[in-house]
Amino acid sequence: MLRQPADERNAITDIGNAYLPTASGKSIPLTQIAKPVFTWEPGVMWREGRNYAITVQSDMVEGMQGATVTEELLPKMRELERRWPAGYAIEVAGTVAESSKGSSSIAAGVPIMLFITFTLLMLQLHSFSRAMLVFITGPLGIAGVAGALLVLNRPFGFVALLGVIALMGMIQRNSVILIDQIEQDRARGVPARDAIVESAVRRLRPIVLTAAAAVLAMIPLSRSVFWGPMAVAIMGGLIVATVLTLLALPAMYAAWFRVRRESPVAV
Repeated sequence: MLRQPADERNAITDIGNAYLPTASGKSIPLTQIAKPVFTWEPGVMWREGRNYAITVQSDMVEGMQGATVTEELLPKMRELERRWPAGYAIEVAGTVAESSKGSSSIAAGVPIMLFITFTLLMLQLHSFSRAMLVFITGPLGIAGVAGALLVLNRPFGFVALLGVIALMGMIQRNSVILIDQIEQDRARGVPARDAIVESAVRRLRPIVLTAAAAVLAMIPLSRSVFWGPMAVAIMGGLIVATVLTLLALPAMYAAWFRVRRESPVAV
């Protein structure tokens, strides 16, 4: 390595006038064996997994999601990758990769979450059958989630998945309210069929108002680029699930416990 004194390397022309010692003891100008060229070199060499890496970043226009942009660009980048020499590769990082890690962590905790949820339902309803009936109403809002995301053109990513998980809790809460009302009426001696019908009518207003409040509260959040998919998923799923809870859940209860219409007694 050759390094000139500080007063002789202030300009690139000074470097060209430097003299190099030879094996014979004489000195020759650097320009006889090399040509000084001004160029840039990376200040830091980044590594990823012990391999040299170059990070390419960009900003997205308003209204676009990282997952959507990645899905459109990745096939073209893979075509470019196939033309590269061996040892070079393109890897997706940033928010999309972090979202994938978050989804994996959620999937790992789903069994524990379902077990705890069912245990709490058992403690609340004191019956395996009623707890199972409430438990299976959780996915009732999936159709609403899918429809809302498709209509409003929002991606189903990590944030939307959080909305679906929160939505399942809201749906099961409404189901617990309705089932508990039916059981209270039956405990007072009301016939099973009348208890189902009257409970659905009596709990219609509080369930609808609670769902409407949640949907209206999500409207400002639905305009956010990041949190928008979660808000849209909750809004669409809760609307559909509320209707199904009031219509399908009483029918499911009657079918589960084999409640039949009582025949009129002839006099």
